[in-house]
Amino acid sequence: MSSLKKPQILRISEVASSRLFTIQSVQLRFSNGVERIYERMKPAGREAVMILALEGEEVLMIEEYAVGIESYELGFPKGLIDAGETPQQAAVRELKEEVGMGAKQLTLLGHVTMAPSYFSSRMHILVAEQLYPEWLEGDEPEPLLVHRWPLRTLIDLLDHPQFQEARNVSAMFLLREWITKQPHFAHIFG
Repeated sequence: MSSLKKPQILRISEVASSRLFTIQSVQLRFSNGVERIYERMKPAGREAVMILALEGEEVLMIEEYAVGIESYELGFPKGLIDAGETPQQAAVRELKEEVGMGAKQLTLLGHVTMAPSYFSSRMHILVAEQLYPEWLEGDEPEPLLVHRWPLRTLIDLLDHPQFQEARNVSAMFLLREWITKQPHFAHIFG
């Protein structure tokens, strides 16, 4: 734990907004008296989930267009948590929307943030097991391609040119560590 005293927020003002984000100017005073103005992006009031859906000895992944880098990326299903939803409820809904599967068992592996100096967002990483077919209409502009990746070669994702997004890489390592502790997967990396 840090022994530093958190800065005092003197003023927060909205600089710009869109349907997804608000950009804020935040004036801070640090414990040593120094004042600074930072900018941060806040999502539209919601956190997100990423789902590591296991079917047998494979993990389900999607291929989806990433406009920020103008290419298709390979990653794990993900999405925003709707108002009133728990992360577990959102994970099952997103899984149904993106890969056409529900899950009877969910395990929270942890949380990740992305560029926390500038972006105030948190993503819950969950393992989904005991999958069953069920489809929900999603908000994707085109059908997502679903891929299956063998758990035994999970680390090889790091060499895949479409698997570069930091949250996906973090989730892959969380999954790999979790698998090593599961008796029913002991043979995969052993």
